[in-house]
Amino acid sequence: MEDMTASPGRRRVLLAAPRGYCAGVDRAVIAVEKALEQYGAPIYVRHEIVHNKYVVQTLEKKGAIFVEQTEEVPEGNIVMFSAHGVAPTVHDEAQRGRLATIDATCPLVTKVHKEAIRYAEEDFDILLIGHEGHEEVIGTSGEAPDHIQLVDGPGDVAKVEVRDPSKIVWLSQTTLSVDETMETVGALKDKFPLLISPPSDDICYATQNRQLAVKQMGAEAELVIVVGSRNSSNSVRLVEVAKLAGSREAYLVDFASEIEEAWLEGVETVGVTSGASVPEVLVEEVLEWLSQRGYGDVELVKAAEESITFSLPKELRRDLRAEAESLVAERTGQGAAGA
Repeated sequence: MEDMTASPGRRRVLLAAPRGYCAGVDRAVIAVEKALEQYGAPIYVRHEIVHNKYVVQTLEKKGAIFVEQTEEVPEGNIVMFSAHGVAPTVHDEAQRGRLATIDATCPLVTKVHKEAIRYAEEDFDILLIGHEGHEEVIGTSGEAPDHIQLVDGPGDVAKVEVRDPSKIVWLSQTTLSVDETMETVGALKDKFPLLISPPSDDICYATQNRQLAVKQMGAEAELVIVVGSRNSSNSVRLVEVAKLAGSREAYLVDFASEIEEAWLEGVETVGVTSGASVPEVLVEEVLEWLSQRGYGDVELVKAAEESITFSLPKELRRDLRAEAESLVAERTGQGAAGA
């Protein structure tokens, strides 16, 4: 990596790498586009496919319809589950609604779901570290609601109660801050010394790598701009990580137009990164905005190489329109038979 020591008065940008799309987001967005190509509009998507305003708006223009609840989808249609994952009850709702389904859950989230099921079968108390109300937390909790309790940060540890302190395990939401999660784990271990850790760290590789790059630039950049949406957990965490790493200020923006000129006052070095659900075009717009204001010198801050890819959901290999029609016909047939 280049020397990050600025000469006086030299305006520059430190650009984080990796940034933007992770493999799970890339897979989910492509899955919606492929479904629209193969089956035609509309394709219904339960919740935002990924937490990014621009991506959602772009897919809506192509014919995707985003709904909050499965029941909002008219029977005989195709519904896709977002990258954040869903509880088993949601699959049941789709079945009752005579819907063909595509599951675009990130494979790393699926891994956490499987861990939750396995530990619940072994009758463990599962302490899920995560943010209350986040879609991923709701989905994971739904795999074993009788065994899982949410721990939303170190402050929640005092109220945690378990049946058997020798039979507990922690799992976590994949998009948290690494440092904050380990602080919560530390507090839990102080209270429950026999707490078991999962076989592998739940926080995803992309979340960790993006935080690592921001840590490297945070001490050098007086200002860090994170491109991402406010409901994106991993983007919000990047702002927090930048401030903890020493940046004077850090802001989250969806678009370059949201940046305020006043933020640049007295700033020589601006750090730029983007959350794991952000397309690169939005970062390019931010770099162009900064360049027009004298910050045209861009240096890359490289924290890791990423080469992971995930195959598309297997359901895209089937004729889902025909499946949906047969589900409705099956119900109609049952109705006629029962009349």
